[in-house]
Amino acid sequence: MRDDLFDLLLEGLQETLYMVSISSVFALLFGIALGIILTVTEKGGILEAPLLHKVVGTAINGVRSLPFIILIVLLLPLSRLVVGTSLGPTAAIVSLSIGAAPFLGRIIESSLREVSAGKIEAAKSFGAGPWTIIFRVLIPEALPALVRGMTIAVIAITEFTAVAGAIGAGGLGSLAIRFGYQRFREDILIATVIAIIALVQIIQWSGDGAAKSILRRRRQR
Repeated sequence: MRDDLFDLLLEGLQETLYMVSISSVFALLFGIALGIILTVTEKGGILEAPLLHKVVGTAINGVRSLPFIILIVLLLPLSRLVVGTSLGPTAAIVSLSIGAAPFLGRIIESSLREVSAGKIEAAKSFGAGPWTIIFRVLIPEALPALVRGMTIAVIAITEFTAVAGAIGAGGLGSLAIRFGYQRFREDILIATVIAIIALVQIIQWSGDGAAKSILRRRRQR
């Protein structure tokens, strides 16, 4: 391997971690909000609003139906408006956050729906209001599933950064394409693939560990 491999790999990894960490925060905030809205506004939900449920669900499905590479291109003007540029890791955060939020919203919705209706009815019988049920019943009861879902979403964002690298976002994906593939640097290509796999494994192990820890503490009560 050549002398510049380590420096290039370190720079690419730092850019990827930067994009993944910030995008994950925004995607989680928007995704959790979307998932809660979808859950509580459905027919029979604690804040039943069929029209809002349909509008939000349709918007989510519309964004999710777009291939991520197309979504990035469509959001380039928004990235330029928000951060002043359409290139680089910071610009990619806009597309990554918007692209991952609907995906995470559906995962959150699925997790919240696993909460027993009996527990929700029990909370209602004690006079709990909608917001109390959301933050004291739905989210705590679904927490292990939510952690697993968030883990899947962060992994998806990590994969999205590789796609974003194809149009100048930087990171390991850009490194693999610009140096590994286009310049026939097999050492860089192999190293970036290994780095991405290792990063995904660390995220998965961390998420699984957090979910198991929550379940373990719940059983000890």
